[in-house]
Amino acid sequence: MKLSDENLSVGISGGLSIGYQESLAEADRDIELCSGTHYLLARNGRGKTTLLRTLAGVLKPLGGSYQCRGRCQLLSEDLVFDRELPPRVIFKSLLKKDDCKQALELAGQLELDVDKPYGKLSTGNKRKVALLIAEFSVQDGRSDILLLDEPFTGLDAFARELFQDLWAKRQDGVLRLVSCHPDFDSMEMESSVLISDGKIVHLFGEDAPKQWGDLKTQLN
Repeated sequence: MKLSDENLSVGISGGLSIGYQESLAEADRDIELCSGTHYLLARNGRGKTTLLRTLAGVLKPLGGSYQCRGRCQLLSEDLVFDRELPPRVIFKSLLKKDDCKQALELAGQLELDVDKPYGKLSTGNKRKVALLIAEFSVQDGRSDILLLDEPFTGLDAFARELFQDLWAKRQDGVLRLVSCHPDFDSMEMESSVLISDGKIVHLFGEDAPKQWGDLKTQLN
């Protein structure tokens, strides 16, 4: 993970307050995220989706400020495509030729039926379509920020690990902030943004817990 990149970062100022009519959480100090994968962790209803929507510019913060340096994309949990279109057509419509080819190749590894109408796909396979679109919309030489809201919903361990391996290989010029509920304690997280007790904090470096089994005890 890169420690600095002038053209790619998410900066959260101390005092950033997120929520709707009332504050759900507030950052008590400045946070800066750079290229690589960062996991956004919290118990349900604590503000994970709200933070992602705020950073994407969909919601206004209740206070404080933030800055996203790079092309920002939000992959919301409720994103859907035309139910009559098969994934192959969706990929061809939204991705460049070479990116579409790579997406179709990975779809094969993921056992995603790219000729089956989207509306007939399982929840997990619908998430695969959205993740592939997001991942292969990233372009070389451009700074991309992917805000991924519960991307692992409905995915089995094999599919999740394929995407994590892909992220590890595609870190240059990409910052991913991934909200999730890990399902095994040994899942490694080099950088984590936690929302707990109404506070937004960033844990990273040698002294920070790096596995979900250690991190989950800090969530309230």
